[in-house]
Amino acid sequence: MPHAAHRRRNDDARHRWVIVAVVVVVAVLGAGGAALVVTKAGPFTAAAAPAKPPGRLDVVSATPGPDATGVPSDAAVSVAFTVPLAPDTPMPSLEPSVAGTWMRTSPTTLSFDPSGPLPPGATLSLAVPGGDGGVRGAQGQHLPQSVTTHFSVAPMPLLRVQQLLATLGYLPLSFTPAGATSDAADEAATPQVGSFAWKWSTMPAQFSALWSPGQPDPVTQGAVMAFQSQQHMTTDGIAGPKVWGALLQAAAAHQMDADPHYDWVDVSEARPERVRVWRDGAMVYTTLANTGISSAPTVPGTWPVYARYVSTTMSGTNPDGSHYRDPGVPWVSYFHGGDALHGFIRAGYGSPQSLGCVEMPPAAAAVVYPFTPLGTLVTVE
Repeated sequence: MPHAAHRRRNDDARHRWVIVAVVVVVAVLGAGGAALVVTKAGPFTAAAAPAKPPGRLDVVSATPGPDATGVPSDAAVSVAFTVPLAPDTPMPSLEPSVAGTWMRTSPTTLSFDPSGPLPPGATLSLAVPGGDGGVRGAQGQHLPQSVTTHFSVAPMPLLRVQQLLATLGYLPLSFTPAGATSDAADEAATPQVGSFAWKWSTMPAQFSALWSPGQPDPVTQGAVMAFQSQQHMTTDGIAGPKVWGALLQAAAAHQMDADPHYDWVDVSEARPERVRVWRDGAMVYTTLANTGISSAPTVPGTWPVYARYVSTTMSGTNPDGSHYRDPGVPWVSYFHGGDALHGFIRAGYGSPQSLGCVEMPPAAAAVVYPFTPLGTLVTVE
């Protein structure tokens, strides 16, 4: 019996502790409103996140834009992509080829650093390579397919042609930019702010009147022909894309006019008719001459010399319909159609006797000839 009583007391004690514990828990929950969460102890294991697939590599934009026209020769050329690129990704290209270097200028941009201006007047193709050997992303992506766009560079304004010709010494004028300029600006295809000035104040007014900055004129045409001749180009006096490119290259190389002098030939039809040769603003030689008769006159005006011969055969039709053929005509400089400065034996000189040419005594023509390289202006007045 005593043992049974002892066990009951122990059971009663356990029951009291259970009741007290329940009351305490209820009190805590009631006081703080907190939830008691019991978890099974054990090691923490993080769930593996799924690998994110690399983004798709595509072209976002190209600069200049597709089919852009009138693009400045100093315009930026670049291609932007959707995702970062591999440091050693293959690069775009320009066709026709332009000297310069492609580089990655941001994680998603490839840009072209040209060695000089974009070729004025040219239509360029910008090709971005795609496929297995094409542009590659930083995560191994490849541009799905090649992308090609086209754009046209603005022509070089005639005013800039004149500025470059003056800077290189082909004009009887100098050009001075306003303020300091960099080499890149000096070689640019866009006109600079600045001023022209005659190299010699002694040039006759009738010659000075031929010059027109920014406009086509005989002075510019002759200078273009002189430049073309020295560059071994066709001497047509037309400032087109080939001339623009050659002018920019010459400016970059500081390649000046190889002939340091500026010559001009003035033909006066006032009696007695004369040829006057000017060099660097001074008259250096004069001789009697014969111009065209009334039925085949020498046309007044100013033109550049376009062909020269130490000796050649001249042939044509006389006013009466008969034909002539004169071999061995010496010191010939053609300046307008079939009209030329040349030597010819006559009984006298100083009056109209030719069929449009400007005839001089052969000895005098030999003196004049060295002053008439291609592009030299001849004025008949």
